[in-house]
This record gives sequence, C-alpha cells and structure tokens, in this order.
Amino acid sequence: MFDSIFEIFWLIGLVVGSVIRGVYAKRPKKDEIAVDHKIRLERLLLFLSSLGLIVLPLFYVFSPWLDFADYRLPDWAGWIGVAIFAFALWLLWKAHDDLGHSFSPSVQLKKEHALVTLGVFRLIRHPIYAAHGIWGIAQALLLQNWIAGLSMLVFFLPLYLARVPREEQMMLERFGEEYREYMNKTGRVLPKFSNLGSGREMR
Repeated sequence: MFDSIFEIFWLIGLVVGSVIRGVYAKRPKKDEIAVDHKIRLERLLLFLSSLGLIVLPLFYVFSPWLDFADYRLPDWAGWIGVAIFAFALWLLWKAHDDLGHSFSPSVQLKKEHALVTLGVFRLIRHPIYAAHGIWGIAQALLLQNWIAGLSMLVFFLPLYLARVPREEQMMLERFGEEYREYMNKTGRVLPKFSNLGSGREMR
C-alpha cells in the first residue's frame, strides 16, 4: 500500500490540514454576509482543486494504477518535502488563526469583517493561498509521481488565478485607501523583501 515512508508523511499531513480547515471553515450565515463575489465557475475550480489535493493523491497511495508515472528522487529530497509540508501546515494554521472571525471559505465579506494586517498578514496578503502552493511543492517531493505529485500545483493554480484578483478588488471596494496602502507594503504570496528589515508592524 505504501511504497515509501514519504507517502505516510503526506497522508498524515493531509489529515492535519483537513483538521485545521475543518476547525475554521464554519460557513457564515446569509445574514452575516455583506459582500458576495462568488462566481458560477467557483464550484468547478474547487472540485479541480480537491482533485489535486485529495482524490488523485489518495488514489495513488492506495492503488497501483498510477505507478507507471512514478519518478525517483534521492531520499534527501523527500525529507526536504517533509520539512516544507510542515511549514505549509503551520502557515495554514497561522493564517486561519490570525484571520479569526474574518475568515470566509469563499469570496465573501462579513458585515463585521475587519482588515487583518498583523501576524503573517504583515508580510503577505494571501497566506492561505501561499500555504496551499507550498503544500503543492511538498506533495511533488513526497508523492514522486508525475500525476499525483504534481496534481496539487496544476489544479490549484486556476483557483488561485480566478479568486485572488476578485478578492483584492472586493477588499479595495470595502476598505479603500487603507487596503491600497496595505497592498503597497506587502506581496500577494511572497513578502516584499525590501520591507522585511523595516521592523515596523502595520497597524
């Protein structure tokens, strides 16, 4: 069933990530939502993301049907994958925790939505997307298969490209110049390294 210890680490990480998401993913009630920018395509994009995050990797781990697409990396690459996965899970938890009540699983704003600029949001505007991108890199190192290993990166990218511009436009409409200033000081999923040494907390 498991061809390597790294598949076990991937499975453990999937469970941990699912627990983190489950704890914070309580959907807001309709009367809590002030702005809703969901599009019809979103369900398809979420399905594809789940295909790359869960379905294809589990199919690979628990069946031999995708073994024809295996590749082999040295053991040290797998252990780097474990470390990267651990960081992705930490970032996923920290981003959800920093957002608190302002977290929404969709492109929505609650009536009492606050602009969060502390914690990991001091450096990047979309740490949850960053965490999933890092997760995808780790998955390629842990599940050494051209289909299952790369599926997270391939299927997550369309969701990222479709959602992030709409989310930022929604935030600009809600918070105006405050959010524009925040955008100037932070990167989307990577920090603006010119700001790392300033030592200033955004308030």
